[in-house]
Amino acid sequence: MASSWVARRMEVNGIVQGVGFRPFVYQLANQYRLTGEVANTSSGVVIHVEGPQNNIESFSADLPRKCPPLARITQISLHHEPVKDFKEFSITASGDTALMSTLIPPDVSICDPCRQELFDPEDRRFGYPFINCTNCGPRYTIIDDIPYDRPKTSMKHFKMCPICQAEYDNPGNRRFHAQPNACQDCGPQVSLFDRDRNKINTSNPIEKTATLLKQGCIIAIKGLGGFHLAVDAGNTDAVAALRERKNREEKPMAVMSFDMEHIRKYAVVEPAEEELLTSIQHPIVLLEKIEPNPISELVSPGNRYFGAMLPYTPLHYLILRHGFIALVMTSGNLSEEPIAIDNEDAFRRLSGIADYFLIHNRDIYLRSDDSIVRESAGDTRFIRRSRGYVPVPVFLKKAVPPILACGAELKNTVCLTKKNQAFLSQHIGDLENLSAYEFFISTIEHMKQLLDISPEIVAYDRYFTGDCCL
Repeated sequence: MASSWVARRMEVNGIVQGVGFRPFVYQLANQYRLTGEVANTSSGVVIHVEGPQNNIESFSADLPRKCPPLARITQISLHHEPVKDFKEFSITASGDTALMSTLIPPDVSICDPCRQELFDPEDRRFGYPFINCTNCGPRYTIIDDIPYDRPKTSMKHFKMCPICQAEYDNPGNRRFHAQPNACQDCGPQVSLFDRDRNKINTSNPIEKTATLLKQGCIIAIKGLGGFHLAVDAGNTDAVAALRERKNREEKPMAVMSFDMEHIRKYAVVEPAEEELLTSIQHPIVLLEKIEPNPISELVSPGNRYFGAMLPYTPLHYLILRHGFIALVMTSGNLSEEPIAIDNEDAFRRLSGIADYFLIHNRDIYLRSDDSIVRESAGDTRFIRRSRGYVPVPVFLKKAVPPILACGAELKNTVCLTKKNQAFLSQHIGDLENLSAYEFFISTIEHMKQLLDISPEIVAYDRYFTGDCCL
């Protein structure tokens, strides 16, 4: 019996942080009555298990097969270890290593259980606009460094209340080790201001925002990866005012609707398109218009298509539940500038456009525009690969040297490679002004830090200096 009791160390790489992977390992180890520990490291996740060899083999087989839906394992290495006589299995404090190779999870839309809580009057998080769990919510846009733990995210400023802390510590809870976990008592809050930075005195800023939208106002709304400029998509005067103030003459603007029933009132939705709309990424999907439709013709003039999306944050759901067919949700910027992510920057740059500002006090560390896709020839075609998909890598057929590809001047996206992985950035935009160039540089530096990549080769157009990228 003693000879069959063995120990193994497993090093797991991939998207294994911020996706409920350690709680999953904890529960799986207890299922097979194994002892040991699991921890995040800068290289991924390290697991030490002890127990009967057959149980460890079953545990090892289930690890990739039953892992959480947001996780993606790229490599598992198994090592023999001496038995250390652990009495139980536990989640231990994260450790740092010299080599950083873990993959960073993207931001994903609110999950069904969290959405049910959002609208349940009996739930303690009823109406709270920052509900999340291990299966959903912000990731990439709030990460400052790895390993992915709360002190290295913008949630470090919010101390969990005793109830949230108990959820975080309970292996049987959906929020077990969910780093952005919070509630109305201890988490981020929303506030409503006018364009002159005067706070609006209201007990329900979100409901007041919906009222102002119905009155034709333009609202700057701080979301997951930056600000949106929002108006009622059925109000032609409001859409015209937004176009004029934003200096956006004809380019189509995206719309967001509460659910598929609302989208079908103005667009044709094929099954493959519905699958894209309802995926965990919740991208903007190009859909053929229904004629006639209740959306203002100024939303997408001279175009056969609408760019439509479903809400991907609880805040969006709380606004849209007030009876809108759709809201225009266009990037919070002046044309050709990066979207605003900071409250002060938003007031400074958008006060000439927005009548009011619905802001919150959770920092966004890295801006990320909405992704845009379309279904074509039986496949998903990316028009803009950003929120929800970045920074998941594109896997190459073979390993390559560390390369920085600077991208084009227009519609810029950069790329960094590491072994057989190509990491494309979120959408940066046209590099025709200082703010866009600064976003370009900060994106490169942030990706180099998080992914631990020091480029040996830089690919750029001949007129690009490239010196600042190294």
